[in-house]
Amino acid sequence: MKFYYSCLFCFCCVIGFSQEKKNASYFDLNYFTGNIANHNNDILHLIQGHPEGVIVGWNTKTFGFEDWEQRYNYPDLGVSFLFQDTKNEVLGDNYGLYAHCNFYFFKRNLMFRIGQGLAITTNPYDKRDNFRNNAYGTALMSSTYLMLNYKRERIFDKFGLQTGLSLIHYSNANVKAPNSSTNSITFNLGVIYSLDESEPEYQTNIKDGGKVKFTEPVKYNLAFRTGINESDVVGSGQFPFYVFSAYADKRLSHKSAIQLGADMFFSKFLEELIHYKSVSFPEENVSGDEDYKRVGVFVGHELFISRTSLVTQLGYYVYYPFDFEGRTYMRIGLKRYFGKKVFGALTLKSHGAKAEAVEFGIGMRL
Repeated sequence: MKFYYSCLFCFCCVIGFSQEKKNASYFDLNYFTGNIANHNNDILHLIQGHPEGVIVGWNTKTFGFEDWEQRYNYPDLGVSFLFQDTKNEVLGDNYGLYAHCNFYFFKRNLMFRIGQGLAITTNPYDKRDNFRNNAYGTALMSSTYLMLNYKRERIFDKFGLQTGLSLIHYSNANVKAPNSSTNSITFNLGVIYSLDESEPEYQTNIKDGGKVKFTEPVKYNLAFRTGINESDVVGSGQFPFYVFSAYADKRLSHKSAIQLGADMFFSKFLEELIHYKSVSFPEENVSGDEDYKRVGVFVGHELFISRTSLVTQLGYYVYYPFDFEGRTYMRIGLKRYFGKKVFGALTLKSHGAKAEAVEFGIGMRL
C-alpha cells in the first residue's frame, strides 16, 4: 500500500510539473543575400558580387513567468550560427556563433533580433600572401547582426515563415591592424519549425500591474576596463590599455537609468603612435613629448533586461593633448550583474564608425 501511495504521489508530481511548463522552443533557418556596404572608401576594392549565406537559430520563448519578460513583451532568447560566402577570394568565408534576443512588435508579427558573438574568417590579412585584405586583420573577430523580419509561426502545422532585412557586421575592434571591417546589408527568407505540440499561456499578472513607478536613490559606480589594441599603422604592435571610470546613475524606471561620469584612459598604443608620428611625419608637427593619457566626461543610458543590461554612452575629452580621431567618443556594450553590487562588462569604444578597442571590465555599483 505504501508503494501504491508513493507511485501515486510521484505521478501527481509529474503531472503537476508538466502543467507548469514555462517555455517552448523552435528552430529557424534563414537564407540571405545582399551587398557589402561602402562605409569606408578603403574597402572599395573588396566590394564585389553579392554575398550570401545562411543563419540557423535555436530559440526559446518566454511567457511572462518573470516580470521582466512581460515588460519586454515576451522576448525570445537563443543561439545562432551564421555562414557567409563573401563572393570575394580576398575576404574568404566567414563563420559566426552568436547569442541573440528577439523582440516583438505589432501583435508579434514584427520581430527585431540582435545577435552578438564571435566569427572566424578563412582568409585574414597577411602582409605577404593576402595584403589586399585590409578589412580583417585577424582570423578571429567580433561580430554583430541585426534582423528585422515579418514573422508568422505555425502557418502549416509546426512550420512558419519569416522574411525581411539583416545587417551583418565583422570587426576585430582594432585588436590588430588592419581593421576596416565590413557591413553587409541583406535580404533574408526563413523557415520556422516549432518543437512543441502546445505552448503555455502568456502571463499578464505582473506584480505591480506595470503601473507602479520604480524609484531608487542615486547610485555611484566604479569600473575598471582593460584589453589590447593597435593603431592603424600595420605592424606597429599591440599594447595594453587601462580605463578607470567613476559615474553616478539614477534609475528612471524598471527598464532605464541615466548616467553621468568621467573616464581616464591610459592607452599605450597611443604612446607608440605619438613616437611614430614624430619620427616619420615631421610635417605634422608632433614633437614626441605629447602625453598619451586622456580624460573624458560622458552621459549615458542603461537599459535593464533581467540581470543583463545594455549600456550606451557619449563622451567628450576634456584633457586631450594629442589629436586622435576627434574629441568625442562613444561606448556601447553589455553589463552582467552578479548580485546587486558587482558587475562584469564587455563594451566597444569607438569614435563614430571607427572602433578603438574592445573593453573587458569589472565594477561595483554602490
